[in-house]
This record gives sequence, structure tokens and C-alpha cells, in this order.
Amino acid sequence: MRSIFVTRKLPENSLGRLAGHFALTIWQDETPPNRSDLLEKVAGKDALLCLLTDTIDQAVIEAGSKLRVISNYAVGYDNIDVEAATKMGIPVGNTPDVLTETTADLAFALIAAAARRIPEGMSYAREGRWKTWSPTLLLGTDLHRATLGIVGMGRIGRAMARRARGFSMTVLYSDPGAAPGLEGAEKVPLESLLERSDLVSLHAPLTDETRHMIDDGALKAMKRHAVLVNTARGALVDHEALHRALAEGIIQAAALDVTDPEPLPADHPLHELPNCLIIPHLGSATLATRTKMAQIAVRNLLAGLEGRRLPHCVNPEVYEKK
Repeated sequence: MRSIFVTRKLPENSLGRLAGHFALTIWQDETPPNRSDLLEKVAGKDALLCLLTDTIDQAVIEAGSKLRVISNYAVGYDNIDVEAATKMGIPVGNTPDVLTETTADLAFALIAAAARRIPEGMSYAREGRWKTWSPTLLLGTDLHRATLGIVGMGRIGRAMARRARGFSMTVLYSDPGAAPGLEGAEKVPLESLLERSDLVSLHAPLTDETRHMIDDGALKAMKRHAVLVNTARGALVDHEALHRALAEGIIQAAALDVTDPEPLPADHPLHELPNCLIIPHLGSATLATRTKMAQIAVRNLLAGLEGRRLPHCVNPEVYEKK
């Protein structure tokens, strides 16, 4: 019987199609397997279903010398050494498209929460500081007719632009690879976007070029009442620079669904700032979306085990080698 290692429990009965047909090893802990456990568990397995939090580098891939497929339970795959997998003839699958609208919903919710200072208001009321209505209490930034800057105009970026229409927003976007005029928005250089936007939402992939793209200089270019939201990859933002910008009032607020590292340590200074909203990577966290992601990941897994082309393969060149 062929064997599969799954690095975490998945929602609902997502693995039901595999039970009884394959020897399943499912990591039961809430936290990911550490490196030694990962190397041990992948050895001798025919397939690996992993998460974005699992580092599947060359050593892990070589330890899984029998692997016929690696299925990533995520859209992104920067946690996997795809080049090493390709060299070993292993197709790598991901779960594209399914989380676009769900993640855009959350990004827009974070924009609203940070711009209108909702977490600060909750703390203010809970701590008993709310004595009366005041004309100057916790003044935030308007969403309607604001200028929204979208960094990275892929599927989620375009979904954000569509949502912005309902708030009569002006939408700018920066993305070197995107065509002009997408979703009726204006394509501009990043520097111009940062200078003109009231709200900045990050949706770019993490590459050597985009790592820490939001640094001291980028933050100082933004408006003082600007709000920064990141639901893409934590390392797009220099967290030390962000702390300085928030503490010194260079920008009004930030909301982070992703951090660097992840999770962000509980004693990190960003947690101490009232104008920094941090949540634990919930972009795709609805039951419907996470279940669909699992279904796609399982379909990729089954295709690889059966020698068929993966429905969603990030390294299709692997099939040219065979």
C-alpha cells in the first residue's frame, strides 16, 4: 500500500478519499513538525501533503527519495525548493484561485478596522476609559472616497479593486508585470502609490526584489494618516521600520495578517502598539475555503500517485523530463 505523510490535520473529512486506500500518517500536533521529525516522517513515503509553514528544502526532498508528488496546501509555494523537486522528477501542486475572494474579504475588513481604529475603541471601552461622547475621541480615516493603493495586482489585488468601487474609492496599483487599466484602476510606480494613497494593501509575492519593500523610506513616503495592511507575506515589510513609523506617528496604523517571523513572538514590540492590529494568518480562514483548499490538495496528491498530470502544477517542466 502506498504511503502518504500529511503535515497537519485538515478541516472536515478532507482526507476521506485517501483513507482505506493509502497508508496515512497525519501529524497530530497543532504546531508543525520540526526539522528532524519532518526528515524522519517523509522517508519512505510516496506522497507528501504539506503546509506553507513547512520548509520543504532540498534535504527534505532528498530524504523523501520515493516521493512521487508534493502537494502544498496553499496558493504560494515559497516554502518548497521547487527546483530541487523538479531535478528529482517530483511534481509540486498548489491550490490556486480558491482563496481569492475570502482573502480579499479579510484584507478589506482589516483596512476598515485599522482605519476606523476599532481595536483601539474596543480596548478603550473594555478598560473603562469611556466616560462620554467626545468630538475628538479616536478619530480615524474615512474609507469612502479614499485612495486605495494596491501593491501587487494579481487575483486578490483585483478582487480588492472591485470591493473598493462600493466605497467610491480611487484605486491605484503598482505591479511591474500587470497590464494598465485593470479593474478601472490607475497603474503607477510604487513611489507614487505610497505618496498618494490613504490606504495601502499589500498583495505582492515574496521575492528577493520585494523582500522588505516596505522599509523606512517607503513608510516615510506615505501620508501621516495612511493605513498599511499586509495579507500577503510577512517579509514584504521591515518590521523594525514599521515599529518606528507607528510609534513616531509617521503613519496612522497598520494591520498584519502575516508577519516575519510567523508567528510573531508575543514579546515583539509591535504587539505593544495600540495602532498595530495583528492576527494569526487568517486570510483564507473560512470553513468553506479551507475545505476547498484541502479538496484541491487531495486531487493533486491523487493525480501524482496515479501518474497523472497534476490539476494544479507549479513546475510543469517536470513532465517534459519524462
